[in-house]
Amino acid sequence: MSDGSVTDDRRDLLLSEKRFSSVLQLEPASARSASSVDLSRADSPERDRRTPVVLSTQSQAARRRGTQQLIPKNLAVSSRPKHRNHTTVVTLPVKDLSWEDYDSDGGDGSSFRRNRRNKSYRAAVTSLNLEALTCGDQTDLLPPVSEDVTMSSKQPAKSGRKRTLGRLRNRKQAGSFKDEPQFYQEIRERGLNSNQVTTEDDELSPTEAAEQDQRIVVKNYRAAYITWSQLCQVKEMGILDIISPEERKRQEAIFEIITSEYSYLHSVSILIRHFKDSVDLRKTMTAIEHHHLFSNISVIMDISKRFFQDLEKRHQKHPLIQDISDIVKNHASLHFEPYIIYCSNETFQQRTLQKLLTSNSAFRETLKQIESSEECGGLPMISFLILPMQRVTRLPLLMDTVCQKSPKNTAEHFASLWALKAISKLVKSCNDGARRMERTEQMYTIQKQMDFGKIKPFPLVSSSRWLKKSGELAVYNEDLSLFKKAFSYRSCILFLFNDVLIVTKRKSEESYVVLDYATQENVSVQEELSDSKLILKLLMNPNSDGRSEHMTLVAESRLDRARWVTALCNLKHHKSITDDVLPQYEATKAYLPKAPDELSLQQAELVIVLQEVEGWCHGERMRDGEKGWFPANCATQITNHTDMASNIQRMERLRKETDV
Repeated sequence: MSDGSVTDDRRDLLLSEKRFSSVLQLEPASARSASSVDLSRADSPERDRRTPVVLSTQSQAARRRGTQQLIPKNLAVSSRPKHRNHTTVVTLPVKDLSWEDYDSDGGDGSSFRRNRRNKSYRAAVTSLNLEALTCGDQTDLLPPVSEDVTMSSKQPAKSGRKRTLGRLRNRKQAGSFKDEPQFYQEIRERGLNSNQVTTEDDELSPTEAAEQDQRIVVKNYRAAYITWSQLCQVKEMGILDIISPEERKRQEAIFEIITSEYSYLHSVSILIRHFKDSVDLRKTMTAIEHHHLFSNISVIMDISKRFFQDLEKRHQKHPLIQDISDIVKNHASLHFEPYIIYCSNETFQQRTLQKLLTSNSAFRETLKQIESSEECGGLPMISFLILPMQRVTRLPLLMDTVCQKSPKNTAEHFASLWALKAISKLVKSCNDGARRMERTEQMYTIQKQMDFGKIKPFPLVSSSRWLKKSGELAVYNEDLSLFKKAFSYRSCILFLFNDVLIVTKRKSEESYVVLDYATQENVSVQEELSDSKLILKLLMNPNSDGRSEHMTLVAESRLDRARWVTALCNLKHHKSITDDVLPQYEATKAYLPKAPDELSLQQAELVIVLQEVEGWCHGERMRDGEKGWFPANCATQITNHTDMASNIQRMERLRKETDV
């Protein structure tokens, strides 16, 4: 045998000894005997044919490297899908991992931090029972992970709204309220309810469970950022130890106006950047339609930015804010007039949007793509368009809370009262502007459609006249014989204004012939249920000819009849509005009226309900006394008697002090 062959044999022998030594180091002592038996049976034809599961940490390549482990490269550097669920990793029984080890908001929001990902993988793999996996007598399948494994104590509670782990971690830092802007559509200011100002441990949570007698809590809302008491400057300076609980509530109310204005400004900027300035969306409509949709929203954002800057400067001077009433009064009196222009355009805005959605497929598809973007939060454009109306109607309630938390007969109290009057006057001008524009256009349109024929005409357009309700009803003649009754129905179209009722019949699709009319004080109505027919008996005395005229009308449903009776009788509830027995509702979402007798609602608005029929409520809006119908599913009933009494007191105070 040559020296070369001896050298090769010796090299193979040394390599085998080194490999066998590595196996002994990796395997526990209790398993070495089993391993030797397996080696002795390597050439046996009766060897178990099942192939054992071999993890990467127990592969031949890993054993050659000793304690080092090779992990597939794509597990450490590749990106995970955007909507990947963390459950597989989190539910493994790993003790040294916490929720802070994961970050779904870092970078592009779609990948783990690499060092954390590698750590979680190694910890998850080493926690498995490797002996059971490599033993030939065990099953080849990995043991299933129990779904009952106790989660980490740092795991947040499940909520109706999906939150990322990174955001939860950032909220705990309680830094600046500008760190993570929120959509104004998704927050509900605590100051909207004067007796619900935040205390030390009272934070409105989006998943807060409502008690049985406190259904006022709205689960769809989130708290408006951090509270004043949670600010680092307030805690570091020890301000909470030197001020009274009453002053603390006042500071919370002031601070909430600042934070909510920043949220509102953030949402308006999204409306401008992603909708108004969208080149693709602009191509799908005319210049006039674009103007009707967005009006002067850019001017609204500019004045909101200046308003917030003044508020922020006052806050930066000292965490203990002396007052902001002078800022609110100055801006409401001198700079907020563009809000009146925007609100006056609401009629054209809603009509244009409805027309584009129903007849312009290009607009509809482009709008859908923009709304589904992450920057817009999946919120519809209409929720952004109504933001100015929503904000301007909330400001008086927020200022009223500041006023109530200010010590009586002090300079701060009187200043907040003057600011409340100024902002309430602005809201009244916005409401009047919107109504005036809508009513004037509507009256000119109706006058063009009316043909008085042989009936004595009168000028229909007037600055003091507006349409309350219109619609078609069947006319029923109960004096005919049974045979003729089957053919006795004909229809008429009623136009009910605030001072006159006009009965017409259709001449064409958009024109009507006047049959009769009477002033409203000479009209009476009586509802009657006869033979399962929804009967309305109408009396005009005198009518246009100066004589008495009876009409029997048939409604399509109980709701239709109730709405006509309410409008014709100018229904006034017999109970006083100060009586807390009348049910109160809080709007959980905005509602835009589709008929003259319907009531517009903004989120969190309060309504006194006078009657409810077939899923619709007829009520009075508490902030201004406006009445109308709205769907019951747009609001939640308030059952807490303390809140109901407080709402009545606030309504009386606001109407008296602001003359709204």
